Amino acid sequence: MARCWLITGVSGGFGRLLAEAALERGDSVAGTLRNADQIAAFEALAPGRAHGVLLDVTDRERVGPAVDEAIGKLGKLDVLVNNAGYGIAGALEELADDEIDRAIATNLHGTIYTTRAAIPALRASHGHIVNLSSMAGLVGIPGMSIYCAAKHAVEGLSESLAQELGAFGIKVTLIEPGAFRTNFASGSQHIARAPLAVYEDTPAGMARQGMSSYGGSEPGDPAKATEAILTVIDSPEPPLRLLLGNDAWAWVHRKFDSVNKDIAAWEKATRSTDFTA
Repeated sequence: MARCWLITGVSGGFGRLLAEAALERGDSVAGTLRNADQIAAFEALAPGRAHGVLLDVTDRERVGPAVDEAIGKLGKLDVLVNNAGYGIAGALEELADDEIDRAIATNLHGTIYTTRAAIPALRASHGHIVNLSSMAGLVGIPGMSIYCAAKHAVEGLSESLAQELGAFGIKVTLIEPGAFRTNFASGSQHIARAPLAVYEDTPAGMARQGMSSYGGSEPGDPAKATEAILTVIDSPEPPLRLLLGNDAWAWVHRKFDSVNKDIAAWEKATRSTDFTA
């Protein structure tokens, strides 16, 4: 059966790739776009099945009406993909309030409010929520503290939602890519406007410098990642998490090795803190 999708952020990156793949399969897609002049080109991908919806997910008041508009055009909702993202590279001290707020509003608040608005329709269809996280949702990366904070929060949100909504047959999956050769680096990745010299030779400064030039050399193949995501969505028992990329595999395994080491080393202190019977 053909599915109906709502995908946020379909102007490029994984959002556009997933939208195109779904449309090629005969599905219908409502895709959110921040610029009205992008809507006609998106709808031309599959007239009658591709529906452009004007939305900047940071506009909280517009999210609910936009989701309702999308569902009205689709007739139902089977798959919600929270893809809209905003990367910000820079040490915390280097970031201005608006840079911090934009990253949190796009990556976290946009996911929260879009999902909340879509839940009634997803409950009716026993649908699937797919949240684009990142390996940065599991691993703290110097020079990416705010991006990591937002994606870590998406991880916790998704874990809880999987348990809250499982009773209604709604599935939740986190997609956790490493570095993929999409347009994220050139379109959605931003660098702190006011870098501080004191950070230049630190891990945060070196990460910031690397982020400004790494676009086009990422190891991940977006087409292969899209295929993997579709396989998960098609699965009758999709996982809560899907890591994508050998870099993500390596970083996340090092992280959990470190976590397990600390937990084991400090077990005595951990288990000493209950009341004594």
